[in-house]
Amino acid sequence: MKTAGRCLALALLSCAGCRSTASGPQPGAGATARPPVIADAPKEEAPLPGIGGVPDVVPVALPVAVSDPLEPINRAFFHFNDKLYFWVLKPVSRGYGYVLPSTARRGVRNFFSNLATPVRLVSCTLQAEFKGAWVELERFAINTTVGVAGFGDPARHRWALEKRNEDLGQTLGRYGLGPSIYLNWPIFGPSCARDTVGSVGDFFLDPTYYLVPQWEYRAGIKSYDTVNHTSLRPGEYEDFKQAAIDPYIALRDAYFQYRRNLVRNGTEQAAAPPTPRPMSPP
Repeated sequence: MKTAGRCLALALLSCAGCRSTASGPQPGAGATARPPVIADAPKEEAPLPGIGGVPDVVPVALPVAVSDPLEPINRAFFHFNDKLYFWVLKPVSRGYGYVLPSTARRGVRNFFSNLATPVRLVSCTLQAEFKGAWVELERFAINTTVGVAGFGDPARHRWALEKRNEDLGQTLGRYGLGPSIYLNWPIFGPSCARDTVGSVGDFFLDPTYYLVPQWEYRAGIKSYDTVNHTSLRPGEYEDFKQAAIDPYIALRDAYFQYRRNLVRNGTEQAAAPPTPRPMSPP
C-alpha cells in the first residue's frame, strides 16, 4: 500500500508540472508570439491644431525667378547710376545733412509722404483694401492739420495709424500681372515692366503733377526729395555693395524679392533695397 501511495503522489506531481509548463509562453506553433519592440521607433506626428492632418508638402521659401534678357544694357545703366551716386548724390546729401538737422529732414520726408497719399489711397481702393484706404484718409486729415501740413506724423505716433505701402505696380500684381522682365533705368534705378507701367500711373496720381506744371520744377522737387531721403540713410548702399559678390545681381534679386513680398502683403515684407538712383521714380 505504501508503495502504491508513493507512485500515486509521483504521478500527481508530474501532471501538475506538465500543466504549469504548458500554460507558460512557448515559442511553438500553438503559442501567440508578442510583437517585437523596436528601440527609437518614429512616433506618428500629431495633426496640427485646426488643420486636421499634417500636410504632405512643407512649404519652403523658393528663390525668385528673374527674367533679365537685357542684362548688358541693365548693367551699363547700373554702373551709370552707381557713378552718379558716388560722384553727385552722396556728396550732395552728405553736405545737406551737415546743414540741416535730422529732425528737420525727417519733417521733410513726412511732408512728401503725406503729399503722396492719393497714390496709396487709390491703390488700396483698387485692391479692395478699404480698411487701408480709410486709414490713409485718416492719416492725411490728421497729419495735414495736427501735423502742420504733413511735416509731423501724429497719426502714427499718437494714434498708431501706420502708412500703407501701396502703389499701382502692386495693384497690377495683385490682379495677377507678373513682373515680366527686369529693367534698370538710368537715374530712376531698378524696376520691371509691370512696375514701370505702375509708375506712370503713380505719376499722374501725384499732386505735384498738378500743383507744379513745369517739368523742370517737378524734377527739382523730386531730386530734393531723393537727396533728403538719402541723407537719412547714410552708408546703406555702400554696405550693401561691399557685402555683395556681384552688386548688380544682388540688387536685382533683392528688388524682385522686395516687390514680390509687397504684392503678397505678407508679414515677411522686407525693407526696400538701397539703390544708387539719383532720383525717385514718379
